[in-house]
Parts: sequence; C-alpha cells; structure tokens
Amino acid sequence: MPSEDFFRRLTILSLEQAIVVPYFTYKMVQEGARVIRIEHPTIPDPNRQIGEQVLPEAGMNSYYLTINAGKQSITLNLKEDKGRQLLRELIVKLKVDIFVTNQLPKNYAKLGIDYETLSGCKADLIWIGVTGFGPQSNEGAYDPILQARSGLMEMTGEADGPPQVLGIPLPDMGSSEQVYGLAMRALLERQVSGKGSRLDFSMFRSAVSWQAINLPMVASFHRHISRRGNTHEFFAPVSVFKTRDGFIYLAVGNDRQWQALTELDGFGSLDQEQYRHNAGRIADVVNLNRQLEAITSTCATEDLLQKFQQITLPASKINTIADLLDNPLVNAHLLKTVDPGSGYSVVLAPPAYDTPFVREMNYQLPFPPRLGEHNQDIYGQQLGLSKAEMESLQKEKVI
Repeated sequence: MPSEDFFRRLTILSLEQAIVVPYFTYKMVQEGARVIRIEHPTIPDPNRQIGEQVLPEAGMNSYYLTINAGKQSITLNLKEDKGRQLLRELIVKLKVDIFVTNQLPKNYAKLGIDYETLSGCKADLIWIGVTGFGPQSNEGAYDPILQARSGLMEMTGEADGPPQVLGIPLPDMGSSEQVYGLAMRALLERQVSGKGSRLDFSMFRSAVSWQAINLPMVASFHRHISRRGNTHEFFAPVSVFKTRDGFIYLAVGNDRQWQALTELDGFGSLDQEQYRHNAGRIADVVNLNRQLEAITSTCATEDLLQKFQQITLPASKINTIADLLDNPLVNAHLLKTVDPGSGYSVVLAPPAYDTPFVREMNYQLPFPPRLGEHNQDIYGQQLGLSKAEMESLQKEKVI
C-alpha cells in the first residue's frame, strides 16, 4: 500500500478542459499530488466562462470552480515552437510523473504532446490520452452524445416516454474514475519495473462498460432491455411511491422483506398468494404498485421510513441536493475552498473517501487557480526564466 508521501511526490501535468480530465486530476489533488493545468493563454478552458460570474473577474465562473480547487495553472501556446520546447523542459525539470490530456488525437503530434515525443524526454513518464472513441477517432464527444450512443439514454426515462439524459454526466465522471484506477495501476507497474507507459482511454468504451448487466442480457439471454421508469427489471416492488407529503423510493429485494412489509399495520391487504414470491410480483407489477401506492399515499413520509427501518426494508425519501447538505453523513465531509484575496468561499462535494491529505488539510483545498496564476513560480522559479525572457514570451503569446 503506498505511503502518504508517495502521492505528495507526484507531479501531474494536464492539458485539460471540460470535465473528464479535470475531474480525474481533482481526485489526484485530493490524494495530495501536485497538479498543474496547462491552458492556452488566449483560448483557455471554456468551462471558466460557464455558470454565474461569482467573482468580479473573467474566467472564474461557478461551473469552473466546482472541480478545480487545489490545482496550479500555467499558460502555454503549444502551436508555437517555443511553447513545445517549454513543454519538454517542464516534463524534465519538474520531473513530471503523469502527463494527461483530452485533446483530439489529430492534435497530438501537432502540439508536441504525443507519447513518443514526451516519453523521449522522460522514459518513465506515464502518458494518458482520454478521447471520445479511442486514438483512431477524431470525433468530438460531449457527455450526452456518449449517453445516447452507449445505450445509457435508452435505459433512462419512462417506459412509454422518450429517452432521457441522466441527472449526472456519467460518461464524463465515470471515465474519470476509471482513468484514476488505470493511473494507479500504471504507477504500481512503474514502481516495480521503472518503466513508463501509454494509456489510451475511450470514454465510449467506458460508458458501455456500465452496461455490465444489460448487455449480456441482450447478447446471451436474448432479452429486450429498455427503459422502465422507476421500476426494476427483475425485482418488485422497486419504485417511487407517493406519500401524503412527498415521495419515497422503496426497494424490496427478496421474499422475506416482502413478507415483513405485508405484516406491517395497514399493509395486510397486500398479503396475497400471487405476490408471495418475486416472480408473481414482477408478473403483476403495475397492479401491485398501484395497490401499494394507495396505501403509502395516505401516510406521512417520516412515519413510513421509521416503519420500514424497523423491518430493515431499504427505503429513502427522495432527497434534493439541498437536503444532502443537512445529512450528517455528507456535511461532516464537505470540502471547502476560500479565495485568499476576496474571502469568497465555495462548498465542494465530499470526496468518496477521506484521504490522509484531505484530513490533514481539514477538508479545505486551495482556491481554483486563475488563468496563468502560477506562471511566475513555475517558469520563473523552477525553469529559471528571467523576467526579460518571460516578458518576451508573453509578448509573443507563447505564455
């Protein structure tokens, strides 16, 4: 198991934009790694301009602030020879461990970010290219396009309604999670062999991999699989049910749970022979759910949840995002970031796991970087460029 210092010794150089790579590098920040964002000096990450302008300056809008805390930012124009030379110097002098990008493959050689060029500068470099459809394709891929093409959208929505997008960008964030796992594997392999590696990651393949149950059901068992609204393909009752003051989600996973439900006060009418086994409940799921909702709709949400909890029946209120902030399992682990200049504070989602670094930082990360905020530190202090050299590079729009 790697020590805490292992992650803090890592340097990640990322030519990133949008969500998929920024979320991966944000996870690495939470481990304690140093992450340096590379952005074009005049055409930066478009996400900087998305959402509300919460600070009195350009390029620090709300959408960008959500997953970029704790990073550093430098500007670099890789279309210029001097820019590509600076990139190679950064790889060597900063002892970069991982270079990651979500540029289209056709731009790799053009920008000097291809694996052959960068690994030639540092043989043990781990190079990660995240693309929509793999290194052989230059098709652009936004998250909803991947949802549509991977079948995720076909599986989402009411049975008699149109396909719908998921409530979160799963192809983006799911890819980030899987890239994180592959990066850990590559780091382990490098620790053993001393060699770097090239990882080409397809977001489409990632999205399809989440069809781990549905795809075999079609390919091997010849079932027709499509969206079913809130119900489950194989278990019943599993759905959203109205209450007197809202909604709950109820998930009966076995016959023992169903029997316990029918023994509760007010639910005895459901104790019917045809429903005692899951197969019978599935066969009559529409009528079953109608009968069940006739009961739940007369009850208060909290009263139902208490009853279900007593018989260990999985159920939940349908929480809003605002509700999550009041949940002690959530609010005790929320991350925060504060702008040292203005004092502006942003609450961030909790990490999936409290890393030693996050705990040591008392759940507070450095504020997301302004565009080129760390140029002086990295180019001036660490690469040793003089003030005159940096001014010349700025005038030439290289940085």
